[in-house]
Amino acid sequence: MQPDSEDDAWRSIVENYGARPELGPEEAPEPAPQPVPEPASEDAEAGDEERYVPPPPPPLPHVAPDRLAAWSGVFGAPTVLLVALLFGIHLPAWLGYLLVASFVGGFVYLVVQMPRGPRDPGDDGARL
Repeated sequence: MQPDSEDDAWRSIVENYGARPELGPEEAPEPAPQPVPEPASEDAEAGDEERYVPPPPPPLPHVAPDRLAAWSGVFGAPTVLLVALLFGIHLPAWLGYLLVASFVGGFVYLVVQMPRGPRDPGDDGARL
C-alpha cells in the first residue's frame, strides 16, 4: 500500500513505531511546580550585609617617561598624520619628517628594550 502523501507516510511511521506504554491516572507525570517569588524579608537584607566585598585594587603602574615617549611616538605620530590626511590639513615638511622619525624611533627603542634572555621553560605566561 502506497501512502497518498508525505503526511500520510509520516503518520503511519509514527503509528507503527514500537509499543507505547499506557499510563494510568496515578502514573501520569505531574506538572513541575512553578517557582513562586518570595517577598523580601529582613533575613535577605541581613545576608546582603554579609556578602564578600573584594579589597580595593592596587593602583595602576606608572609608565617610565622614556617608554611613554616611545609609545606616544608609535601610536601618536600615525594618528596625527591620519587626522591631517582625513581633514586635509597641510603639515609642513619638517613636521611630517619629525612625526615619521618619532614613529620609527619609538618602535626601535621599544624593540631594543625588549628582554633578551629566554623565559623560564616552565613559565607558560599565565598569572594568578
